[in-house]
Amino acid sequence: MDQFLAFTVVGLSTAAIYAVIGSGLVLTHTTAGVFNFAHGAAGMLAAFAYWQLAVGWRWPVPLALAAVLLVLAPAFGLLVERALMRPVQALGEAERLVMTVALLTGCIALARWVWDPNTARPLTPFFADRPALRLGPAAVTWHQAVTTAVAVAVAAGLWFLLHRTRAGTEMRACVDDRALAGLTGADPLRAGRLAWVLGIQLAAVGGILIAPAVALDAQQLSLLIVSAYTAAVFGRLRSLPFTFLGAVVVGLLEAYLAGYLPQNDYLPGLRLAAPALLLLLALLAFPHRRLRGRDRRLVPVPLPGRRGALILAAAIPGLALVLVTVLAEDSLVPYGTVFALGVVALSYVPLAGFAGQVSLCQLSIAGIGAVVWGHLGAHGEPWALPAAVLVAAAVGALVAVPALRLSGIYLALGTTAFAVILDRWIFTLPAFDVLGVRIALFDQGSVTVTGPDLFGLHLTSPAQLLLLAAVCLGLASLGVAALRRGRFGRRLIALRDSEAAYATLGGRLLGAKVAVFALSAGIAGLGGALYGMQLQTVTADQFNLVAGLPLFLIAVIAGLGSVGAGLFTGVAFVVPTQLLGELGTWAQDLSALLIALAGMGLAHSPSGVITRLRAEWAPPARNRLLLGAAGVVLAGCWLLAALDAVNGWLLLAVALVAATAPRIRAAARRQGTVETPPEWWGVRRPWRPEDGEVLSRATAAG
Repeated sequence: MDQFLAFTVVGLSTAAIYAVIGSGLVLTHTTAGVFNFAHGAAGMLAAFAYWQLAVGWRWPVPLALAAVLLVLAPAFGLLVERALMRPVQALGEAERLVMTVALLTGCIALARWVWDPNTARPLTPFFADRPALRLGPAAVTWHQAVTTAVAVAVAAGLWFLLHRTRAGTEMRACVDDRALAGLTGADPLRAGRLAWVLGIQLAAVGGILIAPAVALDAQQLSLLIVSAYTAAVFGRLRSLPFTFLGAVVVGLLEAYLAGYLPQNDYLPGLRLAAPALLLLLALLAFPHRRLRGRDRRLVPVPLPGRRGALILAAAIPGLALVLVTVLAEDSLVPYGTVFALGVVALSYVPLAGFAGQVSLCQLSIAGIGAVVWGHLGAHGEPWALPAAVLVAAAVGALVAVPALRLSGIYLALGTTAFAVILDRWIFTLPAFDVLGVRIALFDQGSVTVTGPDLFGLHLTSPAQLLLLAAVCLGLASLGVAALRRGRFGRRLIALRDSEAAYATLGGRLLGAKVAVFALSAGIAGLGGALYGMQLQTVTADQFNLVAGLPLFLIAVIAGLGSVGAGLFTGVAFVVPTQLLGELGTWAQDLSALLIALAGMGLAHSPSGVITRLRAEWAPPARNRLLLGAAGVVLAGCWLLAALDAVNGWLLLAVALVAATAPRIRAAARRQGTVETPPEWWGVRRPWRPEDGEVLSRATAAG
């Protein structure tokens, strides 16, 4: 009994922290209409800032707390609301989701960049020098008592704010109809600012309270938000009392699993994955109209031409051939992952771009493809590659079953929970037997991956594997383009536009979702197998949730409806990382930070960069003389680089100039042909003798 009470005390103190963080999450969602995926990352930054002030710079604890909670956290909340969320407020829910995912990625990268992750930074609990309080046979530390008191104070303060103050009434009035609230005298902008400030402050309080109990690690602290997600879903993202109840359930579940879970090799990960499992169950167990997601503005899906798709499919192996002939042997491995990760990124196109189903677990599914190929294709058996694709597709079909009831932000939460379950539990399992079949994943370590045997040739060198990945990406891109032009592609776009209308007109929601999830998961599994071949050894950490977020962001930046998103994502993900890595270890997280900043600029181009580039390149693409000249220059530079007459940097510089020159020339010609309005004659262009006669005739005619 004493042990049970001790675990209960620990669970309730942890639940108090989850309640504080979850209440901030609910507050932001109910007042601003945004589910903040970066909520935990804001608390993580607050914990690091508190450590820097209180431990690193030895500020007094009260002063450090005041600086973080009253200055830094409100300033960060105002910055997020003004610079990031306000520009996308008029866009759809998907764009706001992407913005918070970009913020999450950027916060983690910023923390790793500023604070070395290899350095331990312990935080002392509050009042650690005082003896514990006795609650019957159980001992309650002062830190646990302070945590509980803070949670009670937060609950009372939020209730008073929302129900007894003008500001709270204004915030609640802006939930469903901001324009209507504005007509009654409320200020939606002020309500949004207040919601973001309070939400970030609550995240900061939770981050500081929980940091002494866990390692001060950017990724771990940011993902503790999964437990707060679960608490918020218990409250249907709108009820603070039920959010606190959900926090109690999660906190006690974690404590009891830590105390009573049997000790063996298969169950430790279950305790870590328990909040994610509970989140998935809560999403499925609480039917509510809000779980269907809010209306969103839809971005048109471009229709790829047959000629353009064939050119793209041929250009990808061509680019691989250039890399093979230009790069040194030791550079082919890191740069060779361009095409394998491009295949993984391509899996977002039919799923999110065509069908509108947001998934954040594609890289985790790619990890399944990698381990299946690693075990079944250990000796290069070619049949193991289709097997890896089929197993990954089966996992995708499994994910599609709960997707029938979820959409929008709730589908993103469900796939996030699935990725965390894979990361924390499934991928950590040792080998086990099911009905006499031996199943092994990462087997608590790494998996050695080799190349396949094709046409009597065992592909082992980085150059051979790079070309294989490029060919697979080219064929997969061609297949996705054919899918978009076909009947099933049109059905997926209809599904994205309106699930209700799709079902009303005779479409089968379950069949369509299972098919598109299986298809995208199969593509991701193929990319994972190719990625493993290139690296030769893979671990579970390479396929976790945080590792997949930058890949998702770049695919969104490229344009989820564009077939070229796979190649664009692979290049944009790998090349800057390798180039910045040559500057030193300090620049390792800079590329992830730059990706996050690019994702935060989504409001300027919601349809994607590729669509914008296609529109800008259409005029020069019709000028065969300019394109021919640029092609001759590029071919000449490639030949010189292949003969070691010039280095790769010079080739890159000349390629950039040759690639952009036709577009600049076409833009200049287009600008020169623009007709200047008569009122600007003599200002924007010189006055001509005939202008007077033209104006006189126009005036007389009028």
